[in-house]
Amino acid sequence: MSKELAKTAIIYDFDGTLASGNLQECSFIPATGMSRDAFWDEVKRRTKEEDADEILVYMHVMLEKAKEASVDVSKEMLRKHGRDAKLFPGLADGSWFERVDKFAEQQGLELQHCIISSGIEEMMSGCAIRSFFRKVYASKYIYDGEIAAWPGVAINYTNKTQYLFRINKGIENHWDREGLNAYMPEASRPVPFSRMIFLGDGDSDIPAMKMMTQQGGYSIAVYNEQRDKPDLTKIHHLISDDRVNFVAPGNYEENSQLDIIVKGILGRIGHSVNKHLGEAAQAEIVV
Repeated sequence: MSKELAKTAIIYDFDGTLASGNLQECSFIPATGMSRDAFWDEVKRRTKEEDADEILVYMHVMLEKAKEASVDVSKEMLRKHGRDAKLFPGLADGSWFERVDKFAEQQGLELQHCIISSGIEEMMSGCAIRSFFRKVYASKYIYDGEIAAWPGVAINYTNKTQYLFRINKGIENHWDREGLNAYMPEASRPVPFSRMIFLGDGDSDIPAMKMMTQQGGYSIAVYNEQRDKPDLTKIHHLISDDRVNFVAPGNYEENSQLDIIVKGILGRIGHSVNKHLGEAAQAEIVV
């Protein structure tokens, strides 16, 4: 009888981690007649003026500008804009997921991929790699028929951490607070933090990265080597402050730095799992 594989998860932010820039910038914002800078400048200005949450504000401004441009925001329309995502190398053809899944299985692990993002879930649904993710936790709209009417979920930098616990406890929805807050013994949790890897790129991911390392998991800061000039001081602080374990360019191709780091972590997790199983089996023999 083959042994049961240990559930393990890689959790990704989306914008800046899996794709260059924000999804809205690819085609949605231009379709409203605004430039990228003008859109985000207005979002930041109104966030301060209203003393509001920036994620809720940008979702509202998206609807407002679309209405002014006589554009209906529907699920299908958002999915179409998601097809324009500028994915990092190694992702579009699915080879990254197939490769790390196979490697994880060789280590005795059952790997699942999830997204926790402030971006729009409906846009990600149209992305070429959506089928590789077990669950996408992202901001989303409530619909009046087919048309987006109001923000339904807004995921900001602080509440990203609750979704790590949802994955940890196997809660695959936004609404179940009772299950999220209920006590669950560590041994009963489907995906222990020690078998979780979080990949993020920006300041909005720092709380999730910090919590992941504190809980015994792993965090990797990803940066765009084509567009960004890495802030080495910031990177040094992320590591020295114990917020991240590794930093790597957003390149998911075979033998890239990120590929090597993730496989190394999976190997370490697999070794720990197999050691624990061996010790448990030895204890049974002794008894």
